Amino acid sequence: MLARIADSDDHLRGVMELDLATDERRAAEAGGFLGIGVDELVSGIPHAGIINAAFTYAHPLGSRFNGPGRGAWYAGAELATSQAEVAWHKWLELVEVDWLEESVTYDDYLADFAGEFHDIRGGLAFEGCLDPDSYIESQSLGETLLQQGASGIVYPSVRRKGGVCLACFRPALVDNVRKGARYRFTWSGSATPEVRLDQVSTRKN
Repeated sequence: MLARIADSDDHLRGVMELDLATDERRAAEAGGFLGIGVDELVSGIPHAGIINAAFTYAHPLGSRFNGPGRGAWYAGAELATSQAEVAWHKWLELVEVDWLEESVTYDDYLADFAGEFHDIRGGLAFEGCLDPDSYIESQSLGETLLQQGASGIVYPSVRRKGGVCLACFRPALVDNVRKGARYRFTWSGSATPEVRLDQVSTRKN
């Protein structure tokens, strides 16, 4: 990708250096990211880079339970829930750029979690945190719990009825990460994509 915008080897090296200099995960691992301390990131374990990226590549507007300064590891208890959440957010991006036909692949990463997580399922007091169109209350709750030292939140999926999601606030609690299958999502002008197991990836693995 970078080679497309560089017209010589010298330019390519410069572009690559700039890319590395602005890489938020690398900056955080070097202690230069304000949202999370280097002491919180993980190293020396399988998929450490994937784990750290979840906390250092926050969306510019934040996500449901985190602001733009610090990410979180989001997971679905069921594969269908994870896919529904991913599809929803990708569709918003496609609509924003008016590109309604797309085909992309996503890797499924599985992880284990142990500890006490705040469970807001069934709590009427937290209905505002599950607003499908606003993260105002949910981000406020997430920030409060983070500052109190909480591990994260278990909550009902907003994008798939009956689904369960988890937002983990601490990299060290994302345990035993392993790569699952790869899936291809294909949008053809509507919000609901066709989702198929990526056969090419499966054969290579």
